[in-house]
Amino acid sequence: MIRVESLSFSYGDHPVLKDISFDAKKGEFLSILGSNGVGKSTLFRCILGLLPGYSGSIYLDGKDIRSLRPRQMAKLAAYIPQNTASVYNFSVADIVLMGATAWLSPLQSPGKKEKERAEWAMDKVGIAHLKDRCFHHLSGGEKQLAVLARALVQNAKVLMLDEPTASLDFANQLLVLTEVRRLSHEGYTVIQTTHNPEHAYTFSDRILTLKDGEVFCSGRPDEVIVPEVIGSLYEMDVEVSSLYDDRVRVCTPSFLTHT
Repeated sequence: MIRVESLSFSYGDHPVLKDISFDAKKGEFLSILGSNGVGKSTLFRCILGLLPGYSGSIYLDGKDIRSLRPRQMAKLAAYIPQNTASVYNFSVADIVLMGATAWLSPLQSPGKKEKERAEWAMDKVGIAHLKDRCFHHLSGGEKQLAVLARALVQNAKVLMLDEPTASLDFANQLLVLTEVRRLSHEGYTVIQTTHNPEHAYTFSDRILTLKDGEVFCSGRPDEVIVPEVIGSLYEMDVEVSSLYDDRVRVCTPSFLTHT
């Protein structure tokens, strides 16, 4: 569904991404891991067509994104930011229904089909009981699920999540990632950026790591969440512990385990 080839991007004279290549297939959950300022959000903006001044190529469903108009892009990839704000007092149902915009003409209002899809999407992510609530009054996790439902109404098969659990408590982090993981099992291609190696290990099919704007390594979670890789990414001595028959890995700074 996504293929990136030799992607490089600079802000003025400052190079941010350098010769990035990777792909993500249908039904795959790919996590992008790296320290602050390494270029994860810039990579997302390039893939979404928001930063056109890159070199290299980006393909969505076999189509070069340079050839796609914004409405065509919206039918292929949906973006779920880490924080979503609404200026007006929209209900959850209204927020979710906004996902139908890509499929409507500029002056067309959502009809029965779009409203039924919004109902389906809210039910799918478990927030149908919140549909009449004001979006402002939701918890952080509920807001993320509402935005995820909006992405499902958009009917794009690629879901791009930029640090989706950054401001959520522990329970809501697991709630959102469990729902996203379930969607990948149903055929959605999921790409998330994250600062949490444990989340990347638990929920991903594959992990791509970035360092100094370049691909440092990529592979299965058990190949990437190891002391050598995590230590190099974050420039610290790290120990990685396996729990529950290696279904969970925990990264711990070495100085804590030696005191």
